[in-house]
Amino acid sequence: MDACSEDVINSLPDNLLCQILSNLSTKEAALTSLLSKRWRYLFALVPNLDFDSFSSQHTDHTNFIDFVDRVLKLRGKDHVNKFSLKCGDGFEDEDVYPWISNVLRHGVSDLSLHVSSPLVYWLPSKVFVSKTLVRLKIGPEDGPRVKLRNVCLPRLKTLNLDSVVFQEGEIGFAKLLHGCPVLEELSLPNLEWDYWGSCYVASKILKRLTLCCAHGDDNQKSVSFDTPNLVYLKYSDNIAQKYPKVNFDSLVNASIDIRMTNDQKSNVRYASDDAEEREMVGNATELLMGLCSVKTLYLSYDTLETHNFCCEAMPVFNNLTQLTIESNPEVGWESLPELIKNCPNLETLVFQGLLHKATDKCGDVCLCNGLQRRSSLSHCPVKFLKILKFREACNDDDDVDMVTEMEMIKNFLKKMLNLEQLTIYYNTSIKDDLVEVLSQLQMLPEVASFKCKIQVISDSLGLSLMAPCLLYQ
Repeated sequence: MDACSEDVINSLPDNLLCQILSNLSTKEAALTSLLSKRWRYLFALVPNLDFDSFSSQHTDHTNFIDFVDRVLKLRGKDHVNKFSLKCGDGFEDEDVYPWISNVLRHGVSDLSLHVSSPLVYWLPSKVFVSKTLVRLKIGPEDGPRVKLRNVCLPRLKTLNLDSVVFQEGEIGFAKLLHGCPVLEELSLPNLEWDYWGSCYVASKILKRLTLCCAHGDDNQKSVSFDTPNLVYLKYSDNIAQKYPKVNFDSLVNASIDIRMTNDQKSNVRYASDDAEEREMVGNATELLMGLCSVKTLYLSYDTLETHNFCCEAMPVFNNLTQLTIESNPEVGWESLPELIKNCPNLETLVFQGLLHKATDKCGDVCLCNGLQRRSSLSHCPVKFLKILKFREACNDDDDVDMVTEMEMIKNFLKKMLNLEQLTIYYNTSIKDDLVEVLSQLQMLPEVASFKCKIQVISDSLGLSLMAPCLLYQ
């Protein structure tokens, strides 16, 4: 740095220098204390504090504790805007609790705690009583437990609780929602609710909800959603016995992963296919009916399988324009013909893998057992077809699986009348592989849509090849 540049920086007021330093982590900002006497304590006045015990600079726990204590002491009573803390085993509750209490007293608005369960088995309840918090994130996996005596977070808009266990179950969860009157985004990516009898998500304000429950051996008695202003939903859970209330009036984007327990899967997969009626193992009919207004929908392979045994009817998705289907070699596509038929305005169809269990009930969606009982592809309005993870699910019969996937893609091209573009994501590191796939598809003697173009993409190569569907038109 030349003398002129140094003079310009030194001429800046402290508040502007602190604003510049706030773009650095606290450990990086602390290095500026070596520049001069003026810079010695300036880093501690930055309103955004980021402490990470996992970084190489803080290999010794004692040094890390001393560093955090020193920074917070130097700040005095100054307002804290953001406080981020990451620390694992080797720390004691009496080390961490004072830090959390300190920033809460000084009006922190953005609090992120990445603390392990052995460190903080019980999270201090005062975290959930704050008039200043706007954003709160607590984790990670196997994170702390919370026992909610009172919840008063009048300004909180974003809440992310990763692997936090509610000691009071559904009662604690209800307290949480009631104590956050302006909450717009709630994320519970690893919720443990083995001992909950039911779950009721009720909020007129909530716009985004992630509710992912750990795999367990039981089914909830009931799960309800009364969230009329929700626009985004990610829901993953064992199928509940019932969904008595489902209010998704504003929902636009949904990702659904409802599954049977392992015992239920074993029972239904090996039951006689000749049985006239399949026994319902839960009832997701109301849940799916509540999703009928969405525009973008993702369905896991578990959801496809669950539909066969847990739903009385397939709803009509009049607003749906993009549908993503996850595939699995052990799960069939029995639900797909009716699903595609019930999406009259579908524009984009995405397959996350193509390999699935061969059955005689896939209609013309694939070539399982050579049967073509129900027509769904030839009448579907889809313009854009995307194949993700091409060849990624292949096993020891690699060549056989590739032939199967290619035949399925050819089947799409032969039957989808409105198709304008087929995009295949093939993460190969060999350019000739892309060329071979494109060439095979171009050699088809006939296709349903002459205006269709084919694109093959490899992220590994950073390469994309595109060509018309028919080589000779």
